[in-house]
Amino acid sequence: MDFNVKKLASDAGVFFTRAMQFTEEKLGQAEKTELDQHLENLIIRGDSTKNWTEKILRQTEVLLQPNPSARIEEFIYDKLDKKIPSRTTNAELLGQYMLDAATEFGPEAPYGQTLITVGEYQKRLGGAEREFLHTSATTFLSPLRNFLEGDWKTISKERRLLENRRLDLDICKARVRKAKQAEAKAALLSEEVDKAEHELRVAQTEFDRQAEVTRLLLEGISSMHLNHLRCLQDFAEAQATYYAQCHHYMQELQRELHRRTNTAGAPQPPATAAAGPNPASSAFLSGPSSSADTSSPLSGQKAPGTLSAEQLAVTGTRKAKVLYDYDAHDGSELSLLADELITVYTVPGMDPDWLIGERGNEKGKVPVTYLELLS
Repeated sequence: MDFNVKKLASDAGVFFTRAMQFTEEKLGQAEKTELDQHLENLIIRGDSTKNWTEKILRQTEVLLQPNPSARIEEFIYDKLDKKIPSRTTNAELLGQYMLDAATEFGPEAPYGQTLITVGEYQKRLGGAEREFLHTSATTFLSPLRNFLEGDWKTISKERRLLENRRLDLDICKARVRKAKQAEAKAALLSEEVDKAEHELRVAQTEFDRQAEVTRLLLEGISSMHLNHLRCLQDFAEAQATYYAQCHHYMQELQRELHRRTNTAGAPQPPATAAAGPNPASSAFLSGPSSSADTSSPLSGQKAPGTLSAEQLAVTGTRKAKVLYDYDAHDGSELSLLADELITVYTVPGMDPDWLIGERGNEKGKVPVTYLELLS
């Protein structure tokens, strides 16, 4: 390998001269050219942006992936520019264990059936978590990491170059002062002063040009803040969607387990009993009722599954506050808005997990878990 010895010696000499200038400035033995206040403020803001972006990035990684070994693995794959293999989430793994246990214990047994139900919902939760992790990594972590590993490295490089230009400028200023002092003592010719002043003008030009480049890059951090703002909004939206999915799955799981418990604990009707719902076993609300409630209006008027005005026998009406928004899945249900008040009641033979809700002229089934019964 060929080495340019002269260039190597020149670079070493420049490095040594800059180091001497820097040391003398720190010791207060040499003058230092100060940057303008606007550029100083931009540098301070840039350093603050870099430091806080690093902290937010690291803590978000810990939030999304608490396992340090997994984070190191993801870092290695990222540096090798390889796709990270799909990893099963803890909830998915738990759900699979429950399904396997149900097969071992017997899927028809009560415990096995419940294991299957809970296991399936655990796998749904794990799938929602994996989607949240992927979305967050794409929309939030990647832009922050790209800023630190791309834009900020460029800014840091230009700032180091600006610092070198400033040291060169101050070195040239010191040489001009020494040349003028020597000229005054007739120790140097005027051409030596002219040479030093020429070097000073060149150094000043290079310093001003580099200061402008650095200033433009640092001012670009404001637009980077706007980009990170949008990324932060996307992250919060993904987080809200994930928690809403988890809440929805858990509400469904609670209803399913409640339904299983009621089915397992309900007394079986005699074999000779007439087909049809028992209104006494379907009462859900503990509101006011009358003796007329025990007489069923369903005696042979219509086939089961069709409701008429006479069949909607009110066993007790109450006010209820809606806890969460609910979108109706079909025409028999009523959509709900959080914090609104509606009137609810049950009817004989109705699923205890549902009530009839009324809001003005609107009427339909509503889930009990979305309500807070008042009076």
